[in-house]
Amino acid sequence: MKLSFVIPVYNEEKGFRKFYNNLLLPELKKIKYDYELILVNDGSKDKTLNIIQKVAKTDKNIKILCFSRNFGKEVALTAGIREAVGDAIITMDADGQQPPKLIHDFIKKWEEGGEIIIGVRGKYEKHGFIAKIGSKIFYKILNAMGVKDTVPGSTDFRLIDRCVADEYNKLTEHGRITRGLMDWMGFNKVYIDYIYGNRLAGKPSYNFRKLFQLAIDSFVSLSVTPLVVLGWIGCFITIASFILGLFILIEEFIMGDPLQLGWTGTSCLSIFITFLVGLILTSQAIIALYISHIHAEAQGRPLYIIDYKNSRNLNRDNTTSRHRGEEPRRLS
Repeated sequence: MKLSFVIPVYNEEKGFRKFYNNLLLPELKKIKYDYELILVNDGSKDKTLNIIQKVAKTDKNIKILCFSRNFGKEVALTAGIREAVGDAIITMDADGQQPPKLIHDFIKKWEEGGEIIIGVRGKYEKHGFIAKIGSKIFYKILNAMGVKDTVPGSTDFRLIDRCVADEYNKLTEHGRITRGLMDWMGFNKVYIDYIYGNRLAGKPSYNFRKLFQLAIDSFVSLSVTPLVVLGWIGCFITIASFILGLFILIEEFIMGDPLQLGWTGTSCLSIFITFLVGLILTSQAIIALYISHIHAEAQGRPLYIIDYKNSRNLNRDNTTSRHRGEEPRRLS
């Protein structure tokens, strides 16, 4: 039995050594299984690559998967999961906010039959007010859109069984939300609450713009509810405008305006045109989101590009075959 740990790293030069030496390594030494540690360098612009390469020289279990540029955390997780050969895969961040001491609880739940063990962010040590409120609003909207599989506060700090990883590797979309796709897949889920800690060093790479884009991608990729809602709004506007137009026709021209409303053709036309133009613009904006995703899928670009020169201990043939969507060849 073997475990794989997938950890994306991006500009973590100030905190990675502390994370690895003080938090992660002590817990890895307690594990009874063999393990591999896959560090995915997501195009770091600082000295992160040099640091993890030095750490890799002291630990034969470390693999380094280095991107040629920054492709984003979701793609980094996908690349690491594709490279992993363990019977179970644990994904987590390298900033210290997700406590490695919970790894043993994850493994225990997996041994008891859990196929996806999910860390749920229950409390925060310290976190921005806007981030907290934004997270709550995001999950409420997601729930209202019919996405019932994702539990509020669930994170990418999770363990997935080999069978889950194999199915996940078959998914091909580019605009992916890792946790959303895994939740959509089903399987037996177990949830573990934890306290979301503080970063060991540096600033979060996910700023407001990236978080907002991630939320939009989640809404578009996980649900077609916006299109359905827009359709119902269109139907309501059409019916309401027909009824209102019929009312004006009867009240103004047939009954001689007994209510003294003083309807004019120009005012009625202006109201309807202004409202419907706004509706059309809104419709185009929402449809454009879906068209942009279709465009990205039709381009057929690879999810990521590996810088083999700076990577370490990878099975190059295995990784290359997975780029082509072929069945991966396992190491003996």
